[in-house]
Amino acid sequence: MATLQVRDIDDRLYKLLKSSAKRQNRSISQEVVTIIENHLNSSVNITNSTLEFLSLTGAWKDEKSAEEIVKDIKNSRNQSSRFGANNGIFD
Repeated sequence: MATLQVRDIDDRLYKLLKSSAKRQNRSISQEVVTIIENHLNSSVNITNSTLEFLSLTGAWKDEKSAEEIVKDIKNSRNQSSRFGANNGIFD
């Protein structure tokens, strides 16, 4: 197995690492290895978080410009009153 030596760790960071290791009943070395493994395993194959999110949301691609899309939305709106009265609240 390879040996990794880390120097010049901030005291605050070392205390956090030590307390985390203690909570997990691990040595500091075991805790560091676990943290590194978890980080590397969680970031595999995610090159761009935005693209990953969009692929999950079902976003669509459209060749129209934003102005054309807004124009289509406005043209599709119904001009009649929603509730049959012209009281200005819902018109």
